[in-house]
Amino acid sequence: MKKGNITGGLILILLGVWFLAVEFVPQLNAWAEGQWALLIIGIGVIFLAVGILNNIPALSIPAFIIGCLGGLLYYQNVTGDWASWAYAWTLTPGFVGLGLLFYSLQTGDKGTRSAGFILLFISSVLFVVFGSFLGAPQEITKYWPLLLIIVGGRIMFRALSGGKKEKPVKAPQPIENEDIVEDAIEDAILEAEVEEELLIEPDQIIDAEE
Repeated sequence: MKKGNITGGLILILLGVWFLAVEFVPQLNAWAEGQWALLIIGIGVIFLAVGILNNIPALSIPAFIIGCLGGLLYYQNVTGDWASWAYAWTLTPGFVGLGLLFYSLQTGDKGTRSAGFILLFISSVLFVVFGSFLGAPQEITKYWPLLLIIVGGRIMFRALSGGKKEKPVKAPQPIENEDIVEDAIEDAILEAEVEEELLIEPDQIIDAEE
């Protein structure tokens, strides 16, 4: 069973279902014409589906970037708040961070997970700073102290969890090494004695012939 064929078949099925629905419900086509941002979200979903079905974790990063950007554009298209792009662009590093976090869930890579959290934090700080000066809703910017709480909690968690992982260092066991050396010496002595017993001197050979 090839995962690539499953992915291709799934995409074709979804496209077929959409076009069939448009044929029977023409209103869907009229609605979709004004919702072009949904196409961008759909591309992100396809990237994510292909990555999961084909076990390609790296595709989750562009999937989240494309999908989240599509979601942001969808919000701006529906509300007409295109001026929010003056500060909303700061969310882009956070989209990358979400992709890295999902990638780390699939691979278990702790370094990627840390990078994802760092990007999310940077993105949040930039959003609060730019949003405060460029007209972001106060309902969002007034929660900036949460960033300090999250960072402080993460530092405490790492400190506490790091202390539990410490294990006492085991003392070396020289006795076993000494026993191995003594056994090797005894074996060498025995081999030397056997060789001496088997060794026949030339004088002994001449006496035996006479």
